[in-house]
Amino acid sequence: MGHKIAVMGATGAVGREVLTTLSERGFDIKDITVLASSRSAGTNVSYGDVGELTVQNLADFDFKGTDIVLSSPGGAVSAEYSPKAAAAGAIVIDNTSHFRMDPDVPLIVPEVNPEDLAGYKKRNIIANPNCSTIQMVHVLKPLHDAGVIKRVVVSTYQAVSGSGKDAMDELFNQTRGIFVNDPVVKECFTKQIAFNVIPHIDVFMDDGYTKEEWKMMVETKKILDPKIKVTATCVRVPVFIGHAEAVSVEFEKEVTVEKARELLKDTPGITVIDHRQDEGYVTPQEAAGEDATFVSRIRADSTVDYGLNLWVVADNLRKGAALNAVQIAELLIKDHLS
Repeated sequence: MGHKIAVMGATGAVGREVLTTLSERGFDIKDITVLASSRSAGTNVSYGDVGELTVQNLADFDFKGTDIVLSSPGGAVSAEYSPKAAAAGAIVIDNTSHFRMDPDVPLIVPEVNPEDLAGYKKRNIIANPNCSTIQMVHVLKPLHDAGVIKRVVVSTYQAVSGSGKDAMDELFNQTRGIFVNDPVVKECFTKQIAFNVIPHIDVFMDDGYTKEEWKMMVETKKILDPKIKVTATCVRVPVFIGHAEAVSVEFEKEVTVEKARELLKDTPGITVIDHRQDEGYVTPQEAAGEDATFVSRIRADSTVDYGLNLWVVADNLRKGAALNAVQIAELLIKDHLS
C-alpha cells in the first residue's frame, strides 16, 4: 500500500541520515516529501536509488494527507510545526528535545519500551530520546530485567556531530588550522574542540549539571524505570561520529559478568565485542556507519555488592537518531496502523 512520508529538517545531518536509513531498510513509501527552511528550499538532497529530492519550504507545506512525519529541524521549529502536522492528521516522530518529557508524548526506544507507543494517540506525537540516552537504555533494559538496577553512573564521550554539521566543520577547520598555525576560531563550542575535550554539552542548569546530563537522567527514568537513580557527566570529544559511554551499574541482586554477556548477546540490535586483549573492544571510529549498539569491557564493579562496568558505543546519527526514529515508524505501522 505504501505510506505518505514527510521529513522535516531534511538538509541537516540527522535528516540526511533519516533519508539514507529509509532507503536502506526498504521502508514502504508511497510518496515522500523533504522539508526545510526557506534558505534550503529548491536545493536537492540524496535519497537512495531514487536519486535526488527537491527540498520544499516547511512554512508553506500542507500536512493534510501525510501519514508520518519524521522531524529533525531543531527544537524551536519542531515546537511550532510538529503540532500543526499532528493537527492535520499526521503522526509525528520527533527527534528534537522539545516533546520528550511531555507526559502525553511517549518516549520510545523500540527494543526497550514498545508498549508505550500506544500513547501516541493523545497528541499524535512520538518523541525520539536523546542520542546518548538511546544507546544506554538499549543496553540497560535486559540487565534491569535480570537484576533490577538501583543506580547508574555514566560518563559520556560524545562526537561533535551531535551538535550538527556546523560543529563537524568547526572540528575539521580547527584541526587543519592548528597544523598551519592559523588562529583557533570558536563558534559552536565554548572552548577549542580540536585536540581537546569539553565537559560541557548544552546549557548549565542551576544545580551545576548541564542540560545534556539532565536529559540522560530524566529520560532514562521515563523510558525504563522512575526508581532508577542516574548521574551523568557529558563530555564533547574531538570525534566526528560515534558516542562512547563508560557506564557503571549497581543492581539489587547479582548479575554476573557471564550472565550479562549472555543477556546482551541475545538482545536485538546489540553486538557484544568483549575480548580482554589488545583491540578486543569497539571504538567510535569502528561504530560509525553501523546500526548496532556495541558493548565491550564488561567487568564486575568490586566497589558495590552487585555491580558491573561496561563500555557502550554507537553511531549517534544512526541508532542515536535516524535509525531509532525509523524503527519507531516501522513499529507504529506494524502494531497500530496495519
